[in-house]
Amino acid sequence: MAKLNRSMFSMFIVLLSLSFVALGNEVTNADFQAFYFIQQWLGSYCNQRGTTCCYPPTGKPAADFTVFGLWPYFTDGTFPHDCAGASTDVDPLKPLEGGLHTAWPSCTCPQIGRKFWLHEWNKHGTCSKSVLDEIPYLQAAINLKSKINLLQALEKAGIRPDNREYALGSIKQAISSAFGFDPWIQCNQNSQGNNQIWQISLCVDNTGNNLIRCPNIPQSNCAPSVQFPSF
Repeated sequence: MAKLNRSMFSMFIVLLSLSFVALGNEVTNADFQAFYFIQQWLGSYCNQRGTTCCYPPTGKPAADFTVFGLWPYFTDGTFPHDCAGASTDVDPLKPLEGGLHTAWPSCTCPQIGRKFWLHEWNKHGTCSKSVLDEIPYLQAAINLKSKINLLQALEKAGIRPDNREYALGSIKQAISSAFGFDPWIQCNQNSQGNNQIWQISLCVDNTGNNLIRCPNIPQSNCAPSVQFPSF
Protein backbone atom coordinates (compact mmCIF):
# COMPACT_ATOMS: atom_id res chain seq x y z
CA MET A 1 0.00 0.00 0.00
CA ALA A 2 2.87 2.41 0.82
CA LYS A 3 4.40 1.77 -2.60
CA LEU A 4 1.05 2.41 -4.23
CA ASN A 5 0.60 5.67 -2.34
CA ARG A 6 4.08 6.81 -3.33
CA SER A 7 3.31 5.95 -6.96
CA MET A 8 0.04 7.88 -6.88
CA PHE A 9 1.78 10.85 -5.23
CA SER A 10 4.49 10.85 -7.91
CA MET A 11 1.86 10.79 -10.64
CA PHE A 12 0.06 13.68 -8.95
CA ILE A 13 3.25 15.76 -8.95
CA VAL A 14 3.79 15.09 -12.67
CA LEU A 15 0.22 16.05 -13.53
CA LEU A 16 0.45 19.16 -11.38
CA SER A 17 3.65 20.22 -13.14
CA LEU A 18 2.05 19.71 -16.53
CA SER A 19 -0.94 21.77 -15.51
CA PHE A 20 1.36 24.67 -14.58
CA VAL A 21 2.95 24.55 -18.04
CA ALA A 22 -0.45 24.41 -19.71
CA LEU A 23 -1.56 27.47 -17.76
CA GLY A 24 1.41 29.44 -19.12
CA ASN A 25 3.47 29.85 -15.95
CA GLU A 26 7.15 30.71 -16.16
CA VAL A 27 9.22 28.60 -18.50
CA THR A 28 12.48 26.95 -17.56
CA ASN A 29 15.84 27.24 -19.28
CA ALA A 30 15.34 23.72 -20.65
CA ASP A 31 12.14 24.82 -22.42
CA PHE A 32 13.58 28.02 -23.82
CA GLN A 33 15.96 27.24 -26.66
CA ALA A 34 16.80 30.49 -28.42
CA PHE A 35 15.65 33.95 -29.50
CA TYR A 36 14.72 34.86 -33.03
CA PHE A 37 15.94 38.45 -33.39
CA ILE A 38 13.81 40.00 -36.12
CA GLN A 39 14.59 43.28 -37.86
CA GLN A 40 12.33 45.01 -40.37
CA TRP A 41 12.99 47.47 -43.17
CA LEU A 42 10.71 50.43 -42.39
CA GLY A 43 10.48 51.35 -46.06
CA SER A 44 8.69 48.05 -46.67
CA TYR A 45 6.52 48.37 -43.59
CA CYS A 46 5.37 51.89 -44.46
CA ASN A 47 4.61 51.33 -48.15
CA GLN A 48 2.87 47.96 -47.91
CA ARG A 49 -0.64 47.53 -49.14
CA GLY A 50 -3.31 48.47 -46.60
CA THR A 51 -0.95 50.00 -44.03
CA THR A 52 -0.83 53.56 -42.73
CA CYS A 53 2.54 54.53 -41.28
CA CYS A 54 2.84 57.12 -38.50
CA TYR A 55 6.23 58.46 -37.46
CA PRO A 56 7.04 58.72 -33.75
CA PRO A 57 7.23 62.09 -31.95
CA THR A 58 11.00 62.06 -32.51
CA GLY A 59 10.40 62.32 -36.26
CA LYS A 60 11.00 60.04 -39.23
CA PRO A 61 13.41 57.26 -38.24
CA ALA A 62 16.71 56.87 -40.07
CA ALA A 63 16.72 54.78 -43.25
CA ASP A 64 17.79 51.58 -41.54
CA PHE A 65 16.56 48.21 -40.37
CA THR A 66 14.94 48.42 -36.94
CA VAL A 67 13.91 45.86 -34.36
CA PHE A 68 10.64 44.10 -35.12
CA GLY A 69 10.80 41.60 -32.28
CA LEU A 70 12.84 39.38 -30.00
CA TRP A 71 10.89 36.13 -29.94
CA PRO A 72 11.67 33.21 -27.61
CA TYR A 73 11.71 29.82 -29.33
CA PHE A 74 10.90 26.65 -27.39
CA THR A 75 12.38 23.18 -27.72
CA ASP A 76 8.98 21.91 -28.90
CA GLY A 77 9.26 24.09 -32.01
CA THR A 78 6.85 26.85 -30.98
CA PHE A 79 7.06 30.60 -30.49
CA PRO A 80 5.20 31.06 -27.19
CA HIS A 81 3.49 34.30 -26.29
CA ASP A 82 1.52 35.94 -23.49
CA CYS A 83 3.22 34.03 -20.68
CA ALA A 84 2.98 34.87 -16.98
CA GLY A 85 4.65 38.07 -15.77
CA ALA A 86 2.79 40.78 -17.70
CA SER A 87 3.14 44.36 -16.48
CA THR A 88 1.12 47.57 -16.80
CA ASP A 89 3.81 49.92 -15.47
CA VAL A 90 5.60 51.95 -18.15
CA ASP A 91 7.76 53.96 -15.72
CA PRO A 92 10.69 51.45 -15.61
CA LEU A 93 11.11 51.94 -19.37
CA LYS A 94 12.01 55.64 -19.09
CA PRO A 95 15.82 55.14 -18.84
CA LEU A 96 15.76 53.03 -22.03
CA GLU A 97 13.49 55.30 -24.02
CA GLY A 98 16.23 57.00 -26.05
CA GLY A 99 17.78 53.70 -27.12
CA LEU A 100 14.41 52.15 -27.87
CA HIS A 101 13.34 55.08 -30.06
CA THR A 102 16.45 54.50 -32.17
CA ALA A 103 16.60 50.70 -32.23
CA TRP A 104 12.93 49.76 -31.89
CA PRO A 105 10.69 52.62 -33.07
CA SER A 106 6.98 52.10 -33.51
CA CYS A 107 5.48 53.39 -36.74
CA THR A 108 2.03 51.99 -36.08
CA CYS A 109 -0.94 54.34 -35.95
CA PRO A 110 -1.81 55.81 -33.55
CA GLN A 111 1.47 56.19 -31.71
CA ILE A 112 1.39 54.60 -28.26
CA GLY A 113 4.80 55.56 -26.81
CA ARG A 114 6.15 53.38 -24.01
CA LYS A 115 3.01 51.24 -24.16
CA PHE A 116 4.33 49.79 -27.43
CA TRP A 117 7.49 48.40 -25.80
CA LEU A 118 5.49 47.24 -22.78
CA HIS A 119 3.22 45.39 -25.22
CA GLU A 120 6.26 43.66 -26.75
CA TRP A 121 7.44 42.61 -23.29
CA ASN A 122 4.00 41.33 -22.31
CA LYS A 123 3.47 39.40 -25.55
CA HIS A 124 6.93 37.93 -26.15
CA GLY A 125 9.37 38.90 -23.42
CA THR A 126 7.40 37.30 -20.61
CA CYS A 127 8.12 33.92 -22.18
CA SER A 128 11.85 34.47 -21.59
CA LYS A 129 11.37 35.63 -17.99
CA SER A 130 13.25 32.64 -16.58
CA VAL A 131 16.39 34.14 -18.19
CA LEU A 132 15.74 37.84 -18.84
CA ASP A 133 13.46 40.14 -16.91
CA GLU A 134 11.72 43.14 -18.50
CA ILE A 135 14.53 45.72 -18.60
CA PRO A 136 17.34 43.25 -19.50
CA TYR A 137 15.08 41.88 -22.28
CA LEU A 138 14.57 45.30 -23.84
CA GLN A 139 18.23 46.21 -23.34
CA ALA A 140 19.22 42.98 -25.11
CA ALA A 141 17.22 44.08 -28.16
CA ILE A 142 18.99 47.45 -28.18
CA ASN A 143 22.40 45.77 -27.89
CA LEU A 144 21.65 43.29 -30.65
CA LYS A 145 20.54 46.04 -33.00
CA SER A 146 23.90 47.82 -32.54
CA LYS A 147 25.75 44.55 -33.11
CA ILE A 148 23.82 43.25 -36.14
CA ASN A 149 24.02 45.97 -38.81
CA LEU A 150 22.03 44.45 -41.67
CA LEU A 151 22.06 47.51 -43.91
CA GLN A 152 25.84 47.75 -43.73
CA ALA A 153 26.17 44.05 -44.59
CA LEU A 154 23.87 44.37 -47.60
CA GLU A 155 25.45 47.56 -48.89
CA LYS A 156 28.87 45.94 -48.64
CA ALA A 157 27.54 43.33 -51.11
CA GLY A 158 26.18 46.05 -53.43
CA ILE A 159 22.57 45.61 -52.27
CA ARG A 160 21.04 49.01 -51.56
CA PRO A 161 17.57 50.44 -50.84
CA ASP A 162 17.25 51.96 -54.30
CA ASN A 163 13.91 50.43 -55.42
CA ARG A 164 15.71 47.89 -57.59
CA GLU A 165 15.16 44.14 -57.51
CA TYR A 166 17.83 41.83 -56.10
CA ALA A 167 18.13 38.06 -56.11
CA LEU A 168 16.94 36.57 -52.83
CA GLY A 169 19.93 34.23 -52.88
CA SER A 170 22.32 37.20 -53.02
CA ILE A 171 20.61 38.80 -50.02
CA LYS A 172 20.90 35.58 -48.02
CA GLN A 173 24.53 35.16 -48.97
CA ALA A 174 25.37 38.72 -47.94
CA ILE A 175 23.86 38.19 -44.48
CA SER A 176 25.46 34.76 -44.05
CA SER A 177 28.88 36.09 -45.03
CA ALA A 178 28.64 39.03 -42.64
CA PHE A 179 27.39 37.18 -39.56
CA GLY A 180 28.25 33.53 -40.10
CA PHE A 181 24.71 32.17 -39.98
CA ASP A 182 21.85 31.74 -42.43
CA PRO A 183 18.97 34.22 -42.02
CA TRP A 184 15.23 33.78 -42.16
CA ILE A 185 13.89 36.33 -44.67
CA GLN A 186 10.27 37.37 -45.05
CA CYS A 187 8.72 39.65 -47.67
CA ASN A 188 5.55 41.65 -48.11
CA GLN A 189 3.93 43.52 -51.01
CA ASN A 190 3.90 47.22 -51.68
CA SER A 191 0.81 49.11 -52.83
CA GLN A 192 1.55 48.08 -56.44
CA GLY A 193 1.72 44.41 -55.48
CA ASN A 194 5.49 44.07 -55.88
CA ASN A 195 7.27 41.55 -53.65
CA GLN A 196 9.76 43.35 -51.40
CA ILE A 197 12.19 42.51 -48.63
CA TRP A 198 10.66 43.23 -45.22
CA GLN A 199 12.05 41.16 -42.31
CA ILE A 200 15.41 39.52 -41.70
CA SER A 201 15.88 37.28 -38.67
CA LEU A 202 18.96 35.78 -37.05
CA CYS A 203 19.04 33.61 -33.95
CA VAL A 204 20.56 34.38 -30.58
CA ASP A 205 21.22 32.10 -27.61
CA ASN A 206 18.90 32.25 -24.62
CA THR A 207 21.10 34.79 -22.85
CA GLY A 208 20.24 37.30 -25.57
CA ASN A 209 23.93 37.89 -26.34
CA ASN A 210 25.44 35.49 -28.86
CA LEU A 211 24.47 34.67 -32.43
CA ILE A 212 23.81 30.98 -33.06
CA ARG A 213 22.51 28.77 -35.85
CA CYS A 214 18.72 28.90 -35.91
CA PRO A 215 17.17 25.66 -34.59
CA ASN A 216 14.66 25.97 -37.41
CA ILE A 217 14.35 28.35 -40.36
CA PRO A 218 10.69 28.66 -41.38
CA GLN A 219 9.88 28.78 -45.06
CA SER A 220 10.34 32.14 -46.72
CA ASN A 221 7.45 33.75 -48.56
CA CYS A 222 9.74 35.75 -50.86
CA ALA A 223 9.94 35.55 -54.63
CA PRO A 224 13.29 34.61 -56.26
CA SER A 225 13.90 38.33 -56.89
CA VAL A 226 12.68 41.00 -54.48
CA GLN A 227 12.57 44.77 -54.43
CA PHE A 228 14.53 46.76 -51.86
CA PRO A 229 12.54 50.01 -51.52
CA SER A 230 13.87 53.34 -50.45
CA PHE A 231 12.73 54.99 -47.23
